[in-house]
Amino acid sequence: MKPRVISLVVFTGLAGMAVAPRWPSIPIGLIVISCICVGAGAAGAINMWYDRDIDAIMKRTSVRPVPDGRVQASSALIYAIILSVISVIVLWLATNALAAGILAFSIFFYGVVYTMWLKRNTPQNIVIGGAAGAFPPMIGWAATMDSLDVLPVTMFAIVFLWTPPHFWSLALYACKDYKKAGIPMLPVIKGPRYTRQQIVFYTIILTAVSLVPSFVGQCGWFYTASAVILDVGFLYFTVKVLRDRQDEKGFSQTADKPARLAFRYSLAYLFLLFCGLLIDRVLLA
Repeated sequence: MKPRVISLVVFTGLAGMAVAPRWPSIPIGLIVISCICVGAGAAGAINMWYDRDIDAIMKRTSVRPVPDGRVQASSALIYAIILSVISVIVLWLATNALAAGILAFSIFFYGVVYTMWLKRNTPQNIVIGGAAGAFPPMIGWAATMDSLDVLPVTMFAIVFLWTPPHFWSLALYACKDYKKAGIPMLPVIKGPRYTRQQIVFYTIILTAVSLVPSFVGQCGWFYTASAVILDVGFLYFTVKVLRDRQDEKGFSQTADKPARLAFRYSLAYLFLLFCGLLIDRVLLA
């Protein structure tokens, strides 16, 4: 279920629920978070089942339970399907059809559209596939409000635009693994220099979108200040990535240290940005 991966996904779902004008009861809130967690884990299990062949080739993923042989592929698929169905049905019964529908679509998008189609066929896999991990804020809000608004859609856009610089930073220093497995990640197809340029490009767009809640009056000074500080930090690390030295073959001469730092910062960025949103909306309202 990739618990380390889905922890941030679950947190963004919690943030989407917490910033809604109307809060659910504690039992319903726990059910919503549990369903997002189980649904995201189910999507991760589908991914692990389908990618078991390339996971076995890549050093970073070879120790996962399915390629490592600790879990049978058929068992992983059955497990994933059962979890998917349970998470969607329970969320529907506990809240509403809108939230359950978005959860079902997010599982399908990650497990089928991204994993089975995009990942192995286009270097834009992360850009389009990033939508899968961006749905939880909308699920959390919809579970509470039975509708959507500007803020949850903006939160979706923030996670969506955050995904390319986050994963491409990882892809830069895991490029050899992806190339060995035949995955058309951007640095494999277009080269590290182009990838670095795209990382900065998406970070600039992300910076603009992260300030939308402030411009439309959905957030106050605390979120605005947090976003500006975090955006400046993200831009700093991605510019460092861009300036990383290249040789004539396009490979870094500095062991991609800037890319590793940018990847780590991106994790902190999203967590702290949504923390700033929570503090602004919940504690300073």
